[in-house]
Amino acid sequence: MISNVGTWMQRTAQDWLVLDLTRGSGSALGITVALQFLPVLLFGLWGGMIADRYPKRRVLIVAQSLMGLLALVMGVLVLSGTAQVWHVYVMAFLLGCVSCVEVPTRQSFVVEMVGRKDLPNAIALNSSSFNLARVVGPAVAGLLIHWLGTGPIYMLNAVSFAAVIAGLAMMRTAELHTPEPVKRAKGQLREGFRYVRRRPALLLPILVVGFMAIFMQSFSASIALMAREVFKAGASSFGIASSAFAIGALGGALLAARRVAPSRRFLLIGAICFGTFQIAAAIAPAYPAFLAVLLPAGMAMISVNTTANTMVQLGASPHMRGRVTGIYVLVLTGGAPIGAPLVGWLTELIGIRAAVATAGSLSVAGVGLALLLTRLIAGKTEGERKESAGEPVVRGPATAAEGAG
Repeated sequence: MISNVGTWMQRTAQDWLVLDLTRGSGSALGITVALQFLPVLLFGLWGGMIADRYPKRRVLIVAQSLMGLLALVMGVLVLSGTAQVWHVYVMAFLLGCVSCVEVPTRQSFVVEMVGRKDLPNAIALNSSSFNLARVVGPAVAGLLIHWLGTGPIYMLNAVSFAAVIAGLAMMRTAELHTPEPVKRAKGQLREGFRYVRRRPALLLPILVVGFMAIFMQSFSASIALMAREVFKAGASSFGIASSAFAIGALGGALLAARRVAPSRRFLLIGAICFGTFQIAAAIAPAYPAFLAVLLPAGMAMISVNTTANTMVQLGASPHMRGRVTGIYVLVLTGGAPIGAPLVGWLTELIGIRAAVATAGSLSVAGVGLALLLTRLIAGKTEGERKESAGEPVVRGPATAAEGAG
């Protein structure tokens, strides 16, 4: 919880620092977000494979130590007055490289701590803790930026990682539900893709999150742009906007915690609502209305993430969970290098409001595309299975006639 607060403080400070160093450049902010998530797009699948091969607790201790070191270095640069925008770019990219391993390892480690029976509630409660930090972090960061600047926030976040490392080190390993590590072998990445492709129950949530994530990860940057450039809000008011979004996310996590099992309908409705509320945020006439829309937008976003994550964790077998989680994390965060620069470019081409509204419209369209692709891929996979088993496969007009009957 302490480290999560520090992480969200740093994320808020990073957005504000880039805007300060570039005099409010939306493109620079988009590039920063893209660089932070680009390593996941390039190397994320190997991170999932590492999660399957090595003890997850030890991997997490190393990853958390590296993330704390990066925060410390950036804090020193800012406090010394030597920070430049390219420093932020480099640090964002390196943080993304560590996250390639840390995120899939951490998410697949949850089931080892609690077991399958309590997994849905554990994921939802973990999201609640994460989003409570998301409420507190930006609000505190906004005040600290106003009083002290961004440098001390990086230093505080560096210190906060000590709590996580200590907690991991003190775990009683005998009580963990630890599967046998997967031995190194050729074709393990391809095996992970085939595993997901043959299971619509895994494929649908991954595709929904994939299309939604293209513009979801850039929405926090859009909040910064809307607050600063459209509504002319200061650092403290920007912190309030980030916290409003996080309060909604916390509500969505608590709502998901009450559900006994993940629901496909809940997943799809939440994704459509998120895109719709993005559009509503773009056309908000005043800052209070903008804040009010951020609440349900945050609720919809975290409801989708929590539901999809639970479906993926429950649907994957233990020996495949790291790689499946790696694919899920890839699509969850790998869309940012596409969406963030696109939204940044659109803000300068057609304006901030129009860019955010366009992102929301494309998010809604992505839900329909995810459903269509799932059906097409599932149908093709079923046909391949029947062919390999020597069963007759009906194609062409006969298939349509059979479906009509």
